[in-house]
Amino acid sequence: MCDCEHGVAPAEEGSDELGFEKELWDSANKMRGSMDASVYKHVVLPLVFLKYISDSFEAIHASLVEEGDDPEDRDEYEARGVFWVPEAGRFKGLVKAANDPNIGIMIDNAMDAIEKANPELRGVLPKTFGTSDLQSRVIGEVVTLFGNLDSFGDEEARSKDIIGRVYEYFIGMFAEAEKKGGGEFYTPRSVVRLLTNMLEPYEGRIYDGCCGSGGMFVQSLRFIEEHSGRVNASVYGQEYNTTTWRLAKMNLAIRRIEANLGEAGDTLRNDNHPDLRADYTLVNPPFNVKEWGHKSLVDDPRWVYGVPPKGNANYAWIQHFLHHLAPQGVAGIVMSNGSLSTTQKEEKAIREGIIKADKLDCVVMLPDKLFTNTGISACIWILANDKTDKRYRDRRGETLFIDCRGMGEMKNRTLRELTAADVCKVACTYRNWKSKDHFDRYQDERGFCKATTTDGEIKEHEYIVVPGRYVGAPPLPDDGEPFEEKMARLTKELGEHFAESRRLEEEIRKNLGDLGFDF
Repeated sequence: MCDCEHGVAPAEEGSDELGFEKELWDSANKMRGSMDASVYKHVVLPLVFLKYISDSFEAIHASLVEEGDDPEDRDEYEARGVFWVPEAGRFKGLVKAANDPNIGIMIDNAMDAIEKANPELRGVLPKTFGTSDLQSRVIGEVVTLFGNLDSFGDEEARSKDIIGRVYEYFIGMFAEAEKKGGGEFYTPRSVVRLLTNMLEPYEGRIYDGCCGSGGMFVQSLRFIEEHSGRVNASVYGQEYNTTTWRLAKMNLAIRRIEANLGEAGDTLRNDNHPDLRADYTLVNPPFNVKEWGHKSLVDDPRWVYGVPPKGNANYAWIQHFLHHLAPQGVAGIVMSNGSLSTTQKEEKAIREGIIKADKLDCVVMLPDKLFTNTGISACIWILANDKTDKRYRDRRGETLFIDCRGMGEMKNRTLRELTAADVCKVACTYRNWKSKDHFDRYQDERGFCKATTTDGEIKEHEYIVVPGRYVGAPPLPDDGEPFEEKMARLTKELGEHFAESRRLEEEIRKNLGDLGFDF
């Protein structure tokens, strides 16, 4: 248990195992048959979205009728944070027509009607159901499945963020089913929760230049609401893949989160927010990208600490997000472990420059098997633009290393998840270490955390920043056997092993001699 201000670890609310959502996934998955998950998700996720906004509208519509107010007054819906859904876009109409061979075209028309009624959704909703290779039977069965569920849009469902959890769960499950493709844009909930709890993005500009399906934003704003009760933050993001960009827009629209996601495009080559200076960056960029536009970006002003190498974008991403930090901004970047120790000339020089400029605040080594698309472990770079920020203690020349490779619980044979207690321990360790008021709660823990200095240990390790080099191995468990007795026993056992080794050596020599191979 961590020594945080509340004294207890938070409730285990972030699990990807969410009860009826799993049953829903299993039911929907049966309909998929041999259809690839990367195709099927574009059926399920838009229909989840459509179901939600329609249910939300219907719930308000019913309450207005009951109260004797005008149910066709759009202002009533906007005041409650609910999208206006025209008659052609209402899900109940699609449920009635689920067996119609033209159900795909009807869904496209519903999407089009909703976009026309809500300009903020323009260009977001897919209108490909009528022209896809999917059988109308499959589409109709998914519509029927969702139609049979309780409302996603009533007040209780919205307060519990049921649709958000269903949507997020489905994104995660599709990522796991796809391994690659879906997994590339999905960051596990527990990793996002760790980042938000470490950085505490209470207000200001929040940036994710590889925003995927928008999970970082959702968790960040949820954190703000839980801890301050009101959201006073602006959201900026960018996503390369057009389809994923649409998923992000829908994911944020579900929560009525206004975000500037620009247009879908390559963040490094075509930055949508060149002038942005963010207070908080939370991001999981793609690891080890080879073709990242090196030739056209050699003279880019973002490369303050050196031009990244042609064959790997890791340090292009790190410098990109440093470039976008406000004077007192903080970034949490999920990176491949290779970034911590690479000796490739350009990368080593950039890492050393960042450390000497005193931008590296903390490094966290994550456990393996957290990500759906790779079994290897990753790490988190915490970068601070100003370690003299008055909100915290002066940390100039200091860096914290945390190694949590031993944490997490296996949710299945291939996937691990950080528990709420794990997140609490890591986040509280970092927050206590940098705190003016709670620094006395921090202490080095062998095998877990170590506070170091740039001119001391980091320099001695030639600016390689693998946490294990600093925190050391965890202490062996105390088995209760006195040291003297243990040494006597182990020495005796060692002597017996040596004697057996000598006996085997003589036997081998004799056997070889009998064969005429003396030595």
